[in-house]
Amino acid sequence: MAQLDGNDEIEPQTIELAEIEESLRSSFRCHTSSSTNSSGLSSGKDTVDDECASQWAEIDRLPTFERLRSSLFDENNGNKVGIHGKRVIDVTKLGAPERHMFVEKLIKHVEDDNLRLLQKMRRRIDKVGVELPTVVVRYKNLRVEAECEVVRGKPLPTLWNSLKRHLLDCTKLLGLKSQEAKINIIDDFNGIIKPRRMTLLLGPPGCGKTTLLKALSGNLDKSLKVAGEVSYNGQQLEEIIPQKTSAYISQNDLHIPKMTVRETLDFSARCQGVGTRSELFNNCPEIMFEVIRREKQARIVPDPDIDTFMKAISIEGQKTTVQTDYILKILGLNICAETLVGDAMRRGVSGGQNKRLTTGEIIIGPARALFMDEISNGLDSSTAYQVIACLQQLARVTDATILVALLQPAPEIFDLFDDIILMAEGKIVYHGPRSHVVEYFEDCGFRCPERKGVADFLQEVISRKDQAQYWHQAEQCYSYISVDMFSKKFKESTHGKKLDDELSLSFMEFHKNESCFGMYSLSKWVLFRACMSREWLLMRRNSFVYVFKSIQASYNMPNSLQLVITASITMTMFMRSGAGSYVTNGNRYLGASFFSIFALFFDGKAELSMTVARLPIFFKQRDLYFYPAWSYAISSTILKVPLSLWSALIWTSLTYYGIGYSPEPARFFGQLMLLFSVHFAATSLFRFLGSVSRTMVAAMTSTSFAQLFLFLFAGFIIPETSMPPWLKWGFWVSPLTYGEVGLSVNEFLAPRWQTKLAGNTTIGNETLENRGLHFSGYFVWISLGALLGFAILFNIGFTLALTFLNSPRSRAIISYEKFPQIHGSEDSLNGAEKEPKLKSFQKITSKPHKDRVALPFEPLTLSFQDVQYYVGPLKKLQLLCDIAGALRPGVLTALMGITGAGKTTLLDVLAGRKTTGTIEGDIRIGGHPMVQDIFARISGYCEQTDIHSPQITIEESVVYSAWLRLHPEIDSQTKLEFVREVLEIIELDEIRNCLVGMPGISGLSTEQRKRLTIAVELVANPSIIFMDEPTTGLDARAAAIVMRAVKNVADTGRTIVCTIHQPSIDIFEAFDEDISRVPTIRNNCNPATWMLDVTSPSAEAELGIDFAQVYKNSVLYMNNKALVTSLSIPPDSKELHFATRFAQNGWGQFKSCLWKQHLSYWRSPSYILNRFMYSLITSLLFGILFWDQGRKLDNQQNLFNVLGAAFSVVFSLGINNCKSILPYVSTERSVLYRERFAGMYGSWAYALAQVTVEIPYILAQAIAFVIITYPMIGYYWSICKVLWYFYIVLCTFMYFTFLGMLLIAMTPEFHIAIILQSPLFATCILFSGFFIPQPQIPKWWIWMYYLAPTSWTVKGLLTSQYGDIEKEILVFGETKTVSAVLKDYFGYNYDHLPMVGVVLITYPIVFASLFAYCIGKLNFQKR
Repeated sequence: MAQLDGNDEIEPQTIELAEIEESLRSSFRCHTSSSTNSSGLSSGKDTVDDECASQWAEIDRLPTFERLRSSLFDENNGNKVGIHGKRVIDVTKLGAPERHMFVEKLIKHVEDDNLRLLQKMRRRIDKVGVELPTVVVRYKNLRVEAECEVVRGKPLPTLWNSLKRHLLDCTKLLGLKSQEAKINIIDDFNGIIKPRRMTLLLGPPGCGKTTLLKALSGNLDKSLKVAGEVSYNGQQLEEIIPQKTSAYISQNDLHIPKMTVRETLDFSARCQGVGTRSELFNNCPEIMFEVIRREKQARIVPDPDIDTFMKAISIEGQKTTVQTDYILKILGLNICAETLVGDAMRRGVSGGQNKRLTTGEIIIGPARALFMDEISNGLDSSTAYQVIACLQQLARVTDATILVALLQPAPEIFDLFDDIILMAEGKIVYHGPRSHVVEYFEDCGFRCPERKGVADFLQEVISRKDQAQYWHQAEQCYSYISVDMFSKKFKESTHGKKLDDELSLSFMEFHKNESCFGMYSLSKWVLFRACMSREWLLMRRNSFVYVFKSIQASYNMPNSLQLVITASITMTMFMRSGAGSYVTNGNRYLGASFFSIFALFFDGKAELSMTVARLPIFFKQRDLYFYPAWSYAISSTILKVPLSLWSALIWTSLTYYGIGYSPEPARFFGQLMLLFSVHFAATSLFRFLGSVSRTMVAAMTSTSFAQLFLFLFAGFIIPETSMPPWLKWGFWVSPLTYGEVGLSVNEFLAPRWQTKLAGNTTIGNETLENRGLHFSGYFVWISLGALLGFAILFNIGFTLALTFLNSPRSRAIISYEKFPQIHGSEDSLNGAEKEPKLKSFQKITSKPHKDRVALPFEPLTLSFQDVQYYVGPLKKLQLLCDIAGALRPGVLTALMGITGAGKTTLLDVLAGRKTTGTIEGDIRIGGHPMVQDIFARISGYCEQTDIHSPQITIEESVVYSAWLRLHPEIDSQTKLEFVREVLEIIELDEIRNCLVGMPGISGLSTEQRKRLTIAVELVANPSIIFMDEPTTGLDARAAAIVMRAVKNVADTGRTIVCTIHQPSIDIFEAFDEDISRVPTIRNNCNPATWMLDVTSPSAEAELGIDFAQVYKNSVLYMNNKALVTSLSIPPDSKELHFATRFAQNGWGQFKSCLWKQHLSYWRSPSYILNRFMYSLITSLLFGILFWDQGRKLDNQQNLFNVLGAAFSVVFSLGINNCKSILPYVSTERSVLYRERFAGMYGSWAYALAQVTVEIPYILAQAIAFVIITYPMIGYYWSICKVLWYFYIVLCTFMYFTFLGMLLIAMTPEFHIAIILQSPLFATCILFSGFFIPQPQIPKWWIWMYYLAPTSWTVKGLLTSQYGDIEKEILVFGETKTVSAVLKDYFGYNYDHLPMVGVVLITYPIVFASLFAYCIGKLNFQKR
C-alpha cells in the first residue's frame, strides 16, 4: 500500500486526470466505449450523454428533501459492460439484490477498492471545501483504582469467606472499619491519541489495556474510582456523551444468537444513526446537505456511483442499508450474512466471523474515535491483516482516531500502525512513533534481533524472564530493569518530555459537531419502532419457546402444546362432577380455579431465563446508547400481550365447560379475562425479577421467594381468616389473591350455587365464607383492575431496573499475604531490591531438563488416509475430502488454513470427538486401527474453547487431571512433582491458587485460561497431543512460551499437531513440518501471513493456480502417501492394549470426582448460601404463618390448614431445590463432556459423586427446617412423629434435588430444562392430593396419583401426624374423628405408613439412577 499521508499522492496520475474529468461531467458518459483524455478538460460538456444530463438536471430541480434521496443508478446494476442507460432512483427503495450487486461493483478486491472508494468520497467533500471534523483524545494524570476484599488464607469465595463478608457488610452500617483495600489498575497515565493515525496498544494480559480503553471511551465500570482528566477536543469527558463520539469494541463477543449476521448489523446501523450522522463515517448531519448545496452552486457533477452510495447511507430510519452490505464486504462477512450468529449450544458462525461481527457492529456507526480491544483474536493472520488494513484506510482517509489493543500483531500488521503505546503493570513504558520504538529501547540497552518481530520483542523486553537475552551493551553488566524503571526512563526521555509539552498546551480549536451532546442518534419513536421490529423477529425465531415452550409444531397454532396437555389433564381430572348440591363439590371447584391460576402463572416462567440470557447483550447496547431502556422494555412487553391472551383462551376454552363451571357466557369471558390478567402479570413479574437479579442463580432464588410469598398469601393454602392479624396485609398485596377472589366470586355467585342451606345461606356463600373469600360481585372487576395494575407496576420496575442497574461484576479478593507484595511493587522503583527475588525464583524455574520428572510413555504414530467427513442427512455436505497424512513421534506439526478451512473439523475427526455426521476413511494408531477407548488413554486434546470447572483453582484442576489420567503405578509424590513442573513450564505456578471462574465474568483471563487448558492435557503424559488454537487469546510472549513448552514436549518423542491462526516468526519456525507445504517464503515477512495469502481462494483465482491440485501432482504428495502407507502397517503384531478402560479403578474415580465436587460446592456461595438462606427464611415464614395450627383441630378448615402446611413443604422448599441446582449442574455438564471424551472417568463416577456431595447439604437443610417449623406450627410432640416428619422432609428434599439433576441430563439446553419444569411441577402438584383428594380423583387418573412423588409426601406428613389421632371434629356438618376424616375424605390410612416410608426413599434412588444413566448415555454436545 503506497503513501497514504497525502490525499493528492495516493493514486497514479491517470486516476487524478479521471477525477478532474468527473468534476466536468465527463464521467457521465454512461459506459460509452471511448475514453476521454486530458483534452476532455475543455470539451467535457460536449461529450456528456444528453439523457444522463437531463436526468441529472431533473434531480437538481427536485426539492432538497427529495434531492437527498435521488440519484442515478445503472439499469443493470453494473453487471454488463457496454450496456447504456441509467435511471433516477430513490436510494431508500433499493432492493436487497440491487444493494448487493451495487457494493460488489464498488468493491471487488477489498484492500484496493475500499481505499479507492474512501478516497473518492473524501475528494468529493474536499472539492467543495467542506471540512471533516476530527477528534483528539487527551488524557492527563489518569489513574484508575479498584476496591478488593482482603481475606486470610487463600483468596477464594468459600462459604465461610462469603458468610464473613455478609457479616462485615452489616458492620459497615454501624460505622465499623471494613477489611478492604485499593489497588491501582492504571497509574498516572498521560498521552494523546491523534486523528489520522493508527495507535497500537501493547502489553501483557492483565496489565490494564482493557481498563485504559474503557476509561478513554467513557465505558468504565462505575465501581472503579477514576482520577485525572480525559478530554475530547478540549471538552472534559463529563461534559459530553462520549459514546456518541467514540466507541469501545469489546474483546467479548456478545450477540443475540438467533439473529443473522446481516440482521445484527442492520439493527446496529439503525440504532447508531447510520443515515443522519454517518456521511463518510462522521457525526455531522449537515455535511451531506452542504456538499450537495455547494456542488449545485459550483455546477459540479459527482460520480453517480459515489453519489448513490453516499446518499444511500445518509437516509435515516432504514431497516436495511447499503452500509450493511459495505461492512459485510470489507470484513469478509458477506459469505455468512444470512447465517444465524449462534452460541455454544446452537450452530452458527465461526469464532473468527463472530469476532469480525463484533467489530462490524461498531464501525458501521458514525463514531469518530474507535477504541478496539483485541479484535484479531480467533482470526487467521491474513484476515487480521485485511481488517487492520481497512481500519488504517479509515483513519488516513476519513481522519478517524483509532486505538487498537492487539496480543499477537504480525510484522506486517505492526507496520500498519503509526504510534505505539507499550504498557505493563498499569504503567506506560513507551508512547510515541512506531518508527522510533526500536531506537528508544536500544538507547535503554536492548536490541531487537533481525529475525524477531518488533511487537514480540517489545512484549518480551519488559518481561523479567525474557529481558536478559536482548541486552547488547557488553561493556556493562546486565541487571534487571523493572517496569517502574522503564516508566521513569520514558518520562525523562525526549519522547516523554515532548508528550508533556503537548499536553501542557491548551486545546484551542473546538468544533461543536465533533462531540455529540445528544444521548441518542435518532428520535425515541424511531428507536422504539426499531426495538419493536427486532422483538417481533425474535419472537418468531423463538417460536419453540414462546409458542410451544418445549415442542415446536406449526407456527399457525400459536400456543404451547404443553399448555394444551396440562389443560386437558386438568379438565379430565375435575370433569363435571355436579355442582350446587354439596359444599364438598364447591371445594373441588375452588381447587380447579386455584390450579388454573397456578398453571398459568408458571406458564409465564419461561420469561425468566430468556430475560436473563438477553441481559448481557442489552447492557452492552444500552451502554453504547443504541436505544433507551424503556424502548426495549415496552416493546418486549407489548408483544407478550397477545401470547398471554392466547394462553388464557386455550386454557379457558378447554377447561371451562369440561370442568363444568357456570354456563353463562358472561362468566366464561369473565374467567377468560381474569386468567389473561394472571398470565400477563406473571410474565411481567418474571421479567422484572430477571432484570433485577441479572444472573440465573440469583434469579432462581428471588423467583422462589416471590412464588412462596404470592402463593402462601393468595388465600387458598391458608385462608385470610386463619392468618395472624399482623400478616393479613400479605393477603392484599399478593396478585394471585385477586385472581383467586375474582374466579371464586365469578363462579360461586352464579344462580346454580344459590341452593339454600340451613342457617339461611346458600351453598355458594357457604363455600366462599369457609375459605374467607366472601366478597360482592363487583370484586370481579376490582380483581381484574388490580391484576392489570400489578402487571403495569412490574413492567415499570422492569424498565427502571434496565435503566439504572448494570451488568453484575465479581468482587476482587486478595489474601493478606499477597497484598503487601502488590503495594511493594507499586511503591518501589528500585530494581536492585527485586533482584534477590528474581534469583530465588530462577532457582526454581530454571530446573535443568535432565533433572525433570521423566514419566514413561510409548511413542506412537498417527496415520490417516482417504478421510471423508459429511454432515446433514444423506451426506448432504462434505466438509473433509480425501484427507491423508501422518503424524510422527518427536515432530511438531502445524495445521494451518484460513478461518473456516476445516482445521478444527479435521482435529475432531482424528481425535474421535465428532458426535454428528459421517466419517469415512482409515485412521491408525501405531499401524493398528484406532479404538476410541484406548486412544483416549494415550492422547490429549486442547480444545479451542477453554472448558473448566469454575469453582476450583488452577493447581487443583491440574492435580485432578493428573490423578485420573496418569498411570496408577506412579506414586503420589511423583505425580505432585510432575504437576508442579507442568505449572512452571506453562508459567502458572505464581497464580496456581487462583480460582478458574466463569469466562468473561470472573476468574482467569483469556490467556490464563488457555494456558490452563494446555497444562491439564500435558499433565496427562499423553503420547499424542492435539491442540486447537493453543495460542489464541495469548500475547506474543505468552504464545512463544507455550509453543516452546510444546516444542520441548515434542522433543521427548511425543506426537503433537496444532492448528494455529496467527503464528509469529518464532512460533512458525518452531514447527518441523507444515501440512500445507508452501514454497520458501520471502525475507522479512511472517511466513504464516504470506502462505495464507497465496493459498486463499481469491489468490488462487487471481493466479490461476489450484494449490490442492498442484500438491496432488507433486513428488511431495507421492512421498507423503508412501509414508502414510508405511506407517499404516504395524511394526509388530502387538496391539496397544490396557487392562482397564480408565487409568484409575472405580473407587479412585469416585474419590477424585467427589473431591472436586466438594471443593466446587464449598466455593459456590451463590448456590449453597442462597439455598440455605431461602430455607431458613421459608421455615420461619411457615412457622409464623401456621403458628400453633398443628393441634388446633375443630373443623374441616383447621384440617385443611395443616394440609396446606404439608403441601407448602412440597411447593416451596422442594421445588426451590429442584430449580436452584439447574444452573450448577448445567455448567458442570459441559466440563463432563470434555473429561469424558478424555477418558478420565466413567459417567457413573461423576453422577455418584454429584449425588453424594448433595446429601450433607440436604441433610443440614432438613434438620434446620424441622427444628424451626415443628415447634412453631405446634405438631404433636412424640419422638416417633418428629422422626417421621424429619424423614419425609429429607426424602422430599432429596428427590426434588435429584429430579433437577435429571432434568438437565435429559435436555439439550438449560432453557429447555427450565421450560420443562412448569408442566412437571404442575403435574406433580395437581396429583399431590391437595387440590382434589384421592377418593375423588377419577379412576382413569388414579395411577398418576400413585406415581407422583408429591402425593406420598403429603400423605406421609398428614398420616404420620394425625393418622392415630382420635379427637372428634365437625366436618361438613358431621362429627368424626380426625383419623376417620383422613381415611374417608383424604384416603390416608395409618396402617399404610410403613409403605409410604419405603416409597419415599425409592424416589431419590430412582431419580439418581436415571440421572446417572442419562448423563452417561445422552450427549447433547453437537460436534
